[in-house]
Amino acid sequence: QVQLVESGGGLVQAGGSLRVSCAASGRTFSSSAMGWFRQAPGKEREFVAAINWSGGSTLYADSVKGRFTISRDNAKNTVNLQMNSLKPEDTAVYYCAAGPSTTRSILPYNYWGQGTQVTVSS
Repeated sequence: QVQLVESGGGLVQAGGSLRVSCAASGRTFSSSAMGWFRQAPGKEREFVAAINWSGGSTLYADSVKGRFTISRDNAKNTVNLQMNSLKPEDTAVYYCAAGPSTTRSILPYNYWGQGTQVTVSS
């Protein structure tokens, strides 16, 4: 069992930076792959980034590659998403998720946080 709580969302101007974090509780966090997804109004939830249990392997959506960086600290049970060069189209609710494998697919992730709003103004 893993419980996830996101934080760090907010309002930022285009071109700015923001970091969202996910605090996890539960014994299986350090062995879980972690992902970030986002959902904009009227759109489906989409993959943003994922990281494997050790932090040694990462995946990114093409739309954020080179701008976003996912990282994790297993000693602190946290996973972070550093977002730079933000664009208005990055506006969405950002969710962290835990699952058994590092993948872009939503289905394998079986634990989800409640989400944090990120708004990028033009």
